[in-house]
Amino acid sequence: LQLVESGGGLVQPGGSLRLSCAASEFVLDGGVILWFRQAPGKEREGVACIGKEGTSTYYGDAVQGRFTISTDNAKNTVYLQMNSLKPEDTGVYYCAAENVDRYCSDWILTRSDFEFWGQGAQVTVSS
Repeated sequence: LQLVESGGGLVQPGGSLRLSCAASEFVLDGGVILWFRQAPGKEREGVACIGKEGTSTYYGDAVQGRFTISTDNAKNTVYLQMNSLKPEDTGVYYCAAENVDRYCSDWILTRSDFEFWGQGAQVTVSS
């Protein structure tokens, strides 16, 4: 399984971006996909999770209400729509996946031992 992120870039505070995570095979049928981010000098942080064939989602406290995770099964792609962006959202965003059928929860966002990772996409929020 390969994961490829795209859609990062530079945006002003209050703006929006949509990240994409294209999978080489369909993973949501019995698996979970997550988005993480890492800011310079900080630990990697769980952002959002989608699982149970798209019926289970969970968000980190810092992005709740501003970010939305979704899927396009026909394209084997998971999206992260990011609205009302803040400078503290700046970082490298990674998607990760595992072929285990789970509900998303705060626990899964704290894990880092996923088998499959993308290469990362830079998001910079600055005026």
